[in-house]
Amino acid sequence: MHYGRALRARLARDDILVTPDVHDPLSAKVVASTGLYEAVKLTGSGSAVSRAGVPDAGLITMTEMVDHAKHTQEAVDIPVIADADNGYGNATNVVRTVREYIKSGVAGIHIEDQTFPKRNGDVKGVEVIPLEEAVGKVEAAVDVRDERDPDFVVIARTDVRRTANGTIDDAIERANAFADVGADVVFVKVPATREEARRVGSEVDARLLFPCSGTAPRLEPRELEAMGWDVVLYGRLVMTATVLAIRETVARFHDEGVGVLLENEERFAEEFDSVHELAGMPEIAALERRYLPEDALDKYEGATGHDIG
Repeated sequence: MHYGRALRARLARDDILVTPDVHDPLSAKVVASTGLYEAVKLTGSGSAVSRAGVPDAGLITMTEMVDHAKHTQEAVDIPVIADADNGYGNATNVVRTVREYIKSGVAGIHIEDQTFPKRNGDVKGVEVIPLEEAVGKVEAAVDVRDERDPDFVVIARTDVRRTANGTIDDAIERANAFADVGADVVFVKVPATREEARRVGSEVDARLLFPCSGTAPRLEPRELEAMGWDVVLYGRLVMTATVLAIRETVARFHDEGVGVLLENEERFAEEFDSVHELAGMPEIAALERRYLPEDALDKYEGATGHDIG
């Protein structure tokens, strides 16, 4: 499947696209397995802490993030929107960054206007580059898209509202400037109130992505759709659920013992049969039946273990 093309087709619809914020291939697989979502957004902060155990402070390299995004997209059959941070340098760095993300197979990326090194857009201390330089970086991303894969989705993000003296007027100015040079979607980080969200929805002439994270108001998709937003990502939804579930489970195991493991295995089997099914082992078995010599399949006869098909 060409995931950029699939994402573009979805963006062409009038109804808002809801994208949970996943942090690795496994979390993406779990979200996709519900059949309830048409795309996911691969979080940069969650990728940093899940892949390298570090905060989102410009410590993860472009090659690490591209590799992480590639594996996440390969794990699911719905489009993945990847976080390309600030493009890992100036406009010339953006050229290579976009080329590498296109080769990874993801549906699209978002690139922000922060200085280097960047930091998570939900913490204090964010700084942005001048508007003219930011527009040049978006232009570079758009030109690579047009040259290498016109279906690849370029999302331009502004963090100016997060800076010490940034206003929603500054964010609206940058959002429109990014749209004017060809960004497919504009990501405004972040309206602080419902009224600011309404203003962006009415004053920016572009497809809009609302990040429901940090200090942004927690709004329902339908309310955002009525305001003129086209995509909403719910940041930390999956990562917080993961962390809380792990802590609760291991604490219960410490106090209650193996019964907790048995309870989880029973619940898991109701949804996925086994972890091997979720991981894709039945597909491996199918490939073996298709391509390996018949006598190579003798290993299954009389063997113990999970039946993987």
